[in-house]
Amino acid sequence: MRRYRRTPRLKGLSINRLIPNMLTILALCAGLTAIRFALLGQWPQAVASIVIAAVLDGLDGRMARLLKSSSKFGAELDSLSDFVSFGVAPVIVLYMWSMKGLPGFGWAVVLFFATCAALRLARFNTKLGDPDMPAYAYNYFSGVPAPAGAGLVLLPMVLSFDGGPSLFTHPFLVVVWSLIIGLLMVSTIPTFSGKQIRVPQSFVIPMLIVVGLLVAALVTAPWQTLSVLGILYLIAIPLSIRSYLRLKHEAATLAEAHAADQTTEGSTPAEGPPASPPESLIEKP
Repeated sequence: MRRYRRTPRLKGLSINRLIPNMLTILALCAGLTAIRFALLGQWPQAVASIVIAAVLDGLDGRMARLLKSSSKFGAELDSLSDFVSFGVAPVIVLYMWSMKGLPGFGWAVVLFFATCAALRLARFNTKLGDPDMPAYAYNYFSGVPAPAGAGLVLLPMVLSFDGGPSLFTHPFLVVVWSLIIGLLMVSTIPTFSGKQIRVPQSFVIPMLIVVGLLVAALVTAPWQTLSVLGILYLIAIPLSIRSYLRLKHEAATLAEAHAADQTTEGSTPAEGPPASPPESLIEKP
């Protein structure tokens, strides 16, 4: 009887498992393209490239969890892409746009912002999978995340696209604003992450309608929409701090109550007859 040799299977990764890394590479390329547009003086295109990088960055992690293709390689690649797209590209764009007239001090601000972004990403990576993190802290970032920081630091430029006051283009304002956003990124201020938010079934259709309206607003009035989103994010920071502190206080109160219950259960009365055993432990005749 003739035997046929089975063709060996090709070893490798499925294309589906590579999709998140592909999105990360696209985000990296978009961030680098923003620098190219800045060198050409094409400011709206530079901002649009960073926005595209932020959208791709938001998709790659969710795709990795959806396809169950998370890996250490992908996490490291994502951090490197974030540093270039949100730590280097935005502040280079601002330097070429406004801070170029302050060659020494302006470049120092570029280095400061990039350093803050690197430190923020390094701190985030070290806390991934931290078992000691309290339960109430899982829906919060520590400090402003890098994509949000990139969007906020570009806010003066975006506001200037709509014919805003010349104050937005002043190098001193851009310098101070860049320093503030850099400090917010390395701070320990709790900010909403939104990763653990669950949308109730009755709110699915309204949520999709809101997303459609947001896309329509970005298409018809992109700079006004981005400005409103940036301002709303700034307003949400105090709200996130308040929510975090409330949850922290509730967790501390529950922990104290639990400790008091444990102490009460573990203590024995000093006087009086011994307590009768529970009915379930009394021997039946």
